Amino acid sequence: MISRRNRVAALCGIVCIVAACTAPQDQTQRDQSGETITGRHGAAGIGDDYYPEAGNGGYDVENYAVTVRYDAESGHLTGDTTVTARAEHDLSRFNLDLRGFTVSSVEVNGEAAEFKRTGDAELVITPAEPVREGDVLETRVRYEGKPLPGERGQLGGNGWYRTASGGAFVLGEPESASYWFPVNEHPRDKATFTLTASVPEGWTAVSIGTSDEPVTQDGWTTTTWTETNPIPSYLTLFAVDKFTVETGQLPDGTPVRNVFAPGAEEARQDAEYTEEVIAFLESRFGDYPANTAGGIYLDTPTGFALETQGTPTYPPDTTVDLLVHELAHQWYGNSVSIQSWADICLSECFASYAAWLWSEEKDGTDLNANYRNQIELWRDDAAYWSRPLYDMGAGNEFDAVYSKGPLAVHALRLRIGDEAFDRLLREWPAEYANGNASWEQFEEFTERIAGEELDAFFEDWFRGTELPAKEHLHPDLYSR
Repeated sequence: MISRRNRVAALCGIVCIVAACTAPQDQTQRDQSGETITGRHGAAGIGDDYYPEAGNGGYDVENYAVTVRYDAESGHLTGDTTVTARAEHDLSRFNLDLRGFTVSSVEVNGEAAEFKRTGDAELVITPAEPVREGDVLETRVRYEGKPLPGERGQLGGNGWYRTASGGAFVLGEPESASYWFPVNEHPRDKATFTLTASVPEGWTAVSIGTSDEPVTQDGWTTTTWTETNPIPSYLTLFAVDKFTVETGQLPDGTPVRNVFAPGAEEARQDAEYTEEVIAFLESRFGDYPANTAGGIYLDTPTGFALETQGTPTYPPDTTVDLLVHELAHQWYGNSVSIQSWADICLSECFASYAAWLWSEEKDGTDLNANYRNQIELWRDDAAYWSRPLYDMGAGNEFDAVYSKGPLAVHALRLRIGDEAFDRLLREWPAEYANGNASWEQFEEFTERIAGEELDAFFEDWFRGTELPAKEHLHPDLYSR
């Protein structure tokens, strides 16, 4: 994700925030055969040290099947979502994240389940019978109401937005999915996704993934989107407006969908760069990992862009550099997702550096000169260097990664050399494709590629809070 306010420095992104877990409790129950089971309550957090209540524990989601009907005039949403998961231990109770809405019923594996709401987002579910470790956990939730508005005062603006034309969209990082469907809301639990959405005739709904042809019946238009790659839930999207949708395909047949909100028509000239940007990024990162390409161009000033899966979402006044950043996330952040929010540099530092690579290739920019100039610019600014890029502390994830981040990545390129660096850019997203990875894993992986120990370098540039030592600035380029 990227915020327009930091676009000058490197490309800006958006905040992703995370969670940790509370200790589960044992509970003795009996199954249908009368056998005693010592079930456990699924934790109310997934285990992220920064955000103890983010996500949930006790199960691993495999798929979200979301069905919604949204009335643009009244702003009312009716939802029916089935979450298919697998129990990681015997479960007598578990949580899903859902913000707002009135829940009318919950079923677990076809049987009515007890449920209650706690806190801002917790839907606590007690199935009629405990679920055994390894068993499929299929939870159906029916709900309705007016979605909660987005928190526009913060970077990311998680939640639901209404547009000047009467439309709406739900977008944001780290949280956005829970504003419209029940979810395990943490990037550590990736899952496939299907959305079937109905909107009044005359309106157009859009989402991520490949789509079928819309069908209009009895005044409602219904479309289904399918995303077969496992993704973090913040990469989902639902938007309704008087959109103009233009389709095409990449040379390999990947479908391209560019969506323009009323008032966003000028974005077409930037959207035309999509194929060229993807081809360039493939030359550096490897084959394009998403099932779709394109973008969603809004006319609502969200203050940020977001790398929604396959079709990133852009605010007004987008730029080609912004396309490069968000499309680079399809490798760095979407396919290879963070393990915990402390690891966000794995996503944002590299997406930001992609814009440097684009400038080097397309404009002939001397990145070494740019690097030296940036060092000189910030050399005596203690506040600039005080912000770590890894383990930066809760609430600080989306700060230095957009300015200091690409500078550190270029320092790494200088340290290990172009040949090793080029291998790293391609082999890292291939090694962890469709999975999660931590910063520690990245350090180990880089050392294997480089064939040398780099602890002091990583400590200085990515964990450090001062100007890196001269030997890590690279003395051949910077001698002060």
